[in-house]
Amino acid sequence: MKAFRMEGPERAGVVAVPEVVAGEGEALLRVKMVGMCGTDLNTYRGRNAMVTFPRVLGHEVAAEVVEGGGALAAGTAVTISPYTSCGRCPSCRNGRVNACQFNETMGVQRDGAMTEYICVPREKLYAAKLSLKELCLVEPLTVGTHAAARGRVTAADTVAVFGCGGVGLGAIAAAAFRGAETIAIDMDDAKLETARKAGAKHLIHSKNEDLHERLAAITGGQGPDVMIEAIGLPVTFRAAVEEVAFTGRVVYIGYAKEPVAYETRLFVQKELDVMGSRNALPEDFREVIQMLEAGRFPVEDAVSAVVRMDEAARMLGEWSAAPAKFTKIMVAIG
Repeated sequence: MKAFRMEGPERAGVVAVPEVVAGEGEALLRVKMVGMCGTDLNTYRGRNAMVTFPRVLGHEVAAEVVEGGGALAAGTAVTISPYTSCGRCPSCRNGRVNACQFNETMGVQRDGAMTEYICVPREKLYAAKLSLKELCLVEPLTVGTHAAARGRVTAADTVAVFGCGGVGLGAIAAAAFRGAETIAIDMDDAKLETARKAGAKHLIHSKNEDLHERLAAITGGQGPDVMIEAIGLPVTFRAAVEEVAFTGRVVYIGYAKEPVAYETRLFVQKELDVMGSRNALPEDFREVIQMLEAGRFPVEDAVSAVVRMDEAARMLGEWSAAPAKFTKIMVAIG
C-alpha cells in the first residue's frame, strides 16, 4: 500500500509500505484524510527533536472502519486519539494519561496515518457525524480544549488566548463553547477574523494596539481570569503572568524556544495557578465532537488547502517557505 514518508529533513515522498493486519483489540481503518500541523512542519524542517527518520507522518485523522470495530460497524466514520500511554508512570497512575512520560504520538515517535490503511486500538476510536475536514480537526482542537479544561474555564470567566493558529483557535473555541467571554490576541488580521468566527468576542492586534491597555479596558482594569499561551515566545510567556488577574490561572501550551526570565513576585502576590497543558484526554475529544456537531467552529476558514498525497511534499515546501500563509493543510488519502 502507499504511504507518505519523510526520509529526512526536506526529503519526502510517496512510498510502498507493507499491508497492515489488525491484532487483538484493534480495528482496521481505511484512511480518508489526514491533517498536517506545525509538528509536521518542524519534522519537515528537521527541527523536531522527537522524530527519527524515516517516518510516516500524520496524527489528525479522518477514517472509516473496515473491520474489528467492535460496536462500530464497518463503514462508520471515525477519528482517533493518536497517543499511547504506558499505564505505569506517575501521569498514568494519576489518570492523566495524556501526559504519559513514555507517550508515543503517531507520526512523531512512531509511524502515522498518512497511508491507505492503519490499525488502531478500539478504545482510541471516536465515531462522529462529521465531514472529513471536521474529523481531521478534532484532534488539533482537543489540544486547545484540554488547555481550557486545565484552566477550569467556565461561563463566569474572561479568557484571553495568545495565538490564533490551530491550537490557539481550539482554546478560543472551547472557551467560547463553555460560555466564557473570550479575547483573541494575534498580529495577523486574517487569523483574528477566524478567531472571531470561532467565538472570540474581543480581538487584539498586539502589534498595532497596546496589549495592557486593551485588556484593562475589556476587564475593567482587573485582567483576564485565565490566560492561555499558544505561541511559545518569551514575551508572551511573561505577558500571561503580567496581565492575568489576581488569583488567575495561566495555562501554557506553547514551547518557548529559549529561556524565559520572570518577575517571580507576581507568582506570589497574585497567588497564581500556573499550568502546562499537553495533548488531550477522552473527555476533550467528546467535547470537541459535540462542538463541531453543533456547528460552533469555522471549519472552512481554518483549512488553508486540501491536496493529494503525491502533492504533500510540494505543499510542505511551500508551507516552510511562507508559514504565515497557511493555517491547516489536509491531505486526501482515499
